[in-house]
Amino acid sequence: MSFRRDLSLSAATAGFVAVLVGFTSSVAIVFQAATALGATPAQTASWMWALGLGMGLCTALPSLWLKQPVMVAWSTPGAALLATAAASGGFTLAQAVGAFIVCASLITLAGATGVFERVMDRIPLALANALLAGVLARFALDAFAALQSAFVLVFVMLAAYLAGRRLWPRYAVPGVLAAGTACAALQGRLQLDGVGLALTLPVWVTPEFTPGGLVSLALPLFVVTMASQNLPGVAAIRAAGYAMPISRLITLTGLSTLLLAPFGAFALNLAAITAAICMGREAHEDPGRRYVAAVVCGAIFIVIGLFGATVTGVLTAFPRELVIAIAGLALLSGIGGALTAALQADRHREAALLTFLVTLSGVSLWGIASAFWGVLAGALALVVQGRRRA
Repeated sequence: MSFRRDLSLSAATAGFVAVLVGFTSSVAIVFQAATALGATPAQTASWMWALGLGMGLCTALPSLWLKQPVMVAWSTPGAALLATAAASGGFTLAQAVGAFIVCASLITLAGATGVFERVMDRIPLALANALLAGVLARFALDAFAALQSAFVLVFVMLAAYLAGRRLWPRYAVPGVLAAGTACAALQGRLQLDGVGLALTLPVWVTPEFTPGGLVSLALPLFVVTMASQNLPGVAAIRAAGYAMPISRLITLTGLSTLLLAPFGAFALNLAAITAAICMGREAHEDPGRRYVAAVVCGAIFIVIGLFGATVTGVLTAFPRELVIAIAGLALLSGIGGALTAALQADRHREAALLTFLVTLSGVSLWGIASAFWGVLAGALALVVQGRRRA
């Protein structure tokens, strides 16, 4: 089989690192959202079942079919929005599930009609690269900031990265992960005590549709998922040079969310940060073999769904600084490549720089993250500059 031929250590490690970074950096927000909506422990575990299977199948199967790294994740800003809205609005879990279904229907409609892809086609590639660089650069900054709280651990990982880039570039990231894990184990910072094997079972919640849920949950969840998640997700795909059927993939995430919403899947979308890990040169020098990283990532997410409590315990056993450092170091080449492409053309340079800086700032207005405002700032700059030249 071609997958067995294309399988490599670097791609498999990239898939694991993508899961480690994507899962541990935001799983607490998902738990917080479920708790705020009044979910029981069994229902919270069902959320992990639905999200794990949804992300895993939507990542692994299209990647195998297209032979390209398709990456799907849950909506982290969507989870944060749910936690905030539930705390202030007093919504029940059934009402939230009704909002999940409405949001999923809107995502499906945006994909099936091709509206979202047509909007993305109007964004110059320079702005898309600047957007991606702004999203990823925050992780690199956090990686070096982690030196303050865990100097030895992060320094060892940085040294392993530099040595790996010099001696074995293809296996630099696996070397960093191994060095960081060994250092954390020697320091006694791997918390594996409470890990046990347990199968996760789905729990059905009958949806309840209310005007308040539509206005306060469904519509905001749709907006932040499209603007803060799918927008940089498409930018990551195009910056990496892949030609994927964007509308079909958006439709797939919407339909998957629609089917799994009663079990806790609040919103699935195209990934950006984890996509950059699996689409970069660290995954494989050959872009045609990087899809293996996405397949491995998807397989791990499926295991997370089936054995949510067990895998959650394993992944969260890693120190926070290790996760931050491995993310930042794994994304360095992606940031450099995106910035180079963004600032290359003179006529787009200023607009791309604005997009990069606004996105990197992390500014959030009316619940919409900086990725949207970065693209808006760059687009306005292009319009003004175009009129000035005219």
